[in-house]
Amino acid sequence: MGITLAHCRQRQRWSRATMKRAALATLALLLGVLAWSIGFEPGWLQQRQLRLAAPGWAGPPLTIAVAADFHVGAPHAGLPMLRRVVSEINAAHPDIILLPGDFVIHGVLGGHPVAPESIADELALLKAPLGVFAVLGNHDWWLDGERVRKALETVGIRVIDNRALPLPGAEDKLWLAGIGDDMTDHADPARAFAGVPADAKLLVIMHDPANAAALPPQTLVAFAGHTHGGQVRLPFVGALITPGRAPREQAWGWIPDVPAATWVTAGIGTSILPIRFNCPPESVVLRLGGNEALRGTGAPGR
Repeated sequence: MGITLAHCRQRQRWSRATMKRAALATLALLLGVLAWSIGFEPGWLQQRQLRLAAPGWAGPPLTIAVAADFHVGAPHAGLPMLRRVVSEINAAHPDIILLPGDFVIHGVLGGHPVAPESIADELALLKAPLGVFAVLGNHDWWLDGERVRKALETVGIRVIDNRALPLPGAEDKLWLAGIGDDMTDHADPARAFAGVPADAKLLVIMHDPANAAALPPQTLVAFAGHTHGGQVRLPFVGALITPGRAPREQAWGWIPDVPAATWVTAGIGTSILPIRFNCPPESVVLRLGGNEALRGTGAPGR
């Protein structure tokens, strides 16, 4: 009996020691993930390269660059990050550049607001032969939508909320449409598409993927932001939380169950909490046309 009791006590000590080591290892892992998510990943800018076949488009292939949700002034997303984005987009030599809104910050922890005019001065360096176009996001409206619009248009960036226009060099066969922000009730898809000829093809830019269901069938490709990809994406789960009406399945990447190919970008900055996990900042360069099937890199966590 004495030997049995001694063995039981020894096993209990081993069990307690094992549990303590496991708890310490778990704590160390959580602290490491937190340090990565706050200190490194929000500044780990990537340029995502995509290709999309466009069987209905008979014109030349197009290179489209997209950058959304700059949130300039958020931790890791100050003017130096903005300059990196501008430099990397210009290096891709896009035909057209699309900016789906949220240029400023509003209430992000640790952020330092940057004037829209200063942001626009940096974006003025973007160059593309077909132009640079934008729509406004909810944070832009929460600050002062008309001020943000004026700052962008002063440097030559056309803000196209709820309107469409033909792109040059395509004999009115290729149009660009913009949809306003859904969260602040500035979205009006019917107005955005009202003047587009029935035989024209469309590129579409919108701040929020909640409006993707309204895309007309003549849309070649659409782009949205707003969700930041969820900022935190868990393997096999995806985004934990997304803002607005769009479901979690539409938080990042090529999204399902919409009338046309739509890419939702993870964006550049952060909102509320300056944290990203498995969802680094990105700009997007998409090459439209040719015989290649719809492809992107796989969505993290899907």
